[in-house]
Amino acid sequence: MKQDSDLRNNLKSIRTRLGMSQQDLANIANVTRQTISGVESGLYAPSVAITLRLAKALGCQVEDLFWLERDLPEIEAVLSKPVPNGQQLRVSMARVGGQWIAYPLIGKDAFRQDMIPADGESTSLAGTKKVRVRLLDDNLETLHNTVVIAGCAPVISLWARATERWHPQLRVQYNFANSMAALHSLCRGEAHIAGMHLYDPETGEYNTPFVRDVLAGREAVLITLGVWEEGLLLKSGNPMGIRTVSDLVALGATIVNREIGSGSRMLLEQTLQKEQIPFDAVQGFDNILKSHQDVAQAVGLGVADAAISTASIATAFGLGFIPLHQSRYDLVILKEYLEEAPVQQLLSTLGHRMVHSQFEILGGYDISKIGEVVATV
Repeated sequence: MKQDSDLRNNLKSIRTRLGMSQQDLANIANVTRQTISGVESGLYAPSVAITLRLAKALGCQVEDLFWLERDLPEIEAVLSKPVPNGQQLRVSMARVGGQWIAYPLIGKDAFRQDMIPADGESTSLAGTKKVRVRLLDDNLETLHNTVVIAGCAPVISLWARATERWHPQLRVQYNFANSMAALHSLCRGEAHIAGMHLYDPETGEYNTPFVRDVLAGREAVLITLGVWEEGLLLKSGNPMGIRTVSDLVALGATIVNREIGSGSRMLLEQTLQKEQIPFDAVQGFDNILKSHQDVAQAVGLGVADAAISTASIATAFGLGFIPLHQSRYDLVILKEYLEEAPVQQLLSTLGHRMVHSQFEILGGYDISKIGEVVATV
């Protein structure tokens, strides 16, 4: 049979995985080696009989071997971050505030621990954030049912995965960002929800002053995810005997710090100012890492003696911990998103016992007010 330009096959991949040569497969399927070669190269479309014999010989379904390349849809989207001009992009997609947002899967953004599957592919263009995205699947329902959360709390991923179990049609995309970066992402229309844990010593309030300032009149609600303990991560056993932030200077300890806009860095700066300690008196103050996990790993590997993070992170990495402050972690949601069904489904699971259990077993979290609306702006 002549070539079918729409027919694709996985024959070579499955054959080689099973350790078969083309001649081996030809003998079992009772066809010629030239037939196997022609099918694998796409130059020959096999008959129904040959297709069935090949599937039987390889112990798989016909659908595992052959499929038709469909004309997949393309949609216009806005990139969530600038990327190099002309770069081929893997992107994840979601609809936020009436427009499609394309999240480039580049560098660390391409991974949780495993690599994140792409929804489409695109090419960046100079001078614009607009792109044409060729989808890799025609199931737009999944993209419409995607909720995007920007934040830095590791428990968000636990909450997201639990929610997806109860609502299989719902997808939660967790984009890592520090508190201020998450809030700005929400303001730019790149996320439905921003997670943050910033304390304002002038007002004694958590998060609300920063939300008012950045959103500048847009209406939003703040819903508590929990109160967590923040403090000094230390090497196991605390060999230097560090007890306070002042000890970092007195004992000549080296730290790793977080980037500007993170709650951990803000806590360190506020504590140093309260103790009247210059920032540059702390060794490593300008050594910047960009996640709770990264700073914990640095302390655990001996790259640094201390860092600011949370009690739950200390427990997960087997590190010592000196509490300094309790910080409320809030979810900031624009009111215009609250009535969207995917967002409602996600928020409804904050009251589920299994979510509570996941938080409680981590330690370092007070979830007595989880799901409560603590402020509107």
